[in-house]
Amino acid sequence: MYRDRIYIIKDVILKLVEYGELNHTALVSFCGLNMTKHKALIEDLETKQLITRNQILVGKRAITIYKPSSKGIEFCKSILEPYENMFPRVVSGVR
Repeated sequence: MYRDRIYIIKDVILKLVEYGELNHTALVSFCGLNMTKHKALIEDLETKQLITRNQILVGKRAITIYKPSSKGIEFCKSILEPYENMFPRVVSGVR
């Protein structure tokens, strides 16, 4: 199923709001993204300060944790939600 970039961004921010924080694997999985294909999008959200990234060490392994930023939450409420209200997602076969 194809999703516009704007809906993917909204899904990422909303999942982070819903769970508070997620590791990279969980975020990609819960949002139905491809880890390699959508890496640049997640990095872009971080660069634009819509989400934050923190790395924690568990033994010798570094785990990346993402959280929504206050700027990201505000962006979702003021831009993405009105956009989706104006242009709702169309699910294949359902109108």
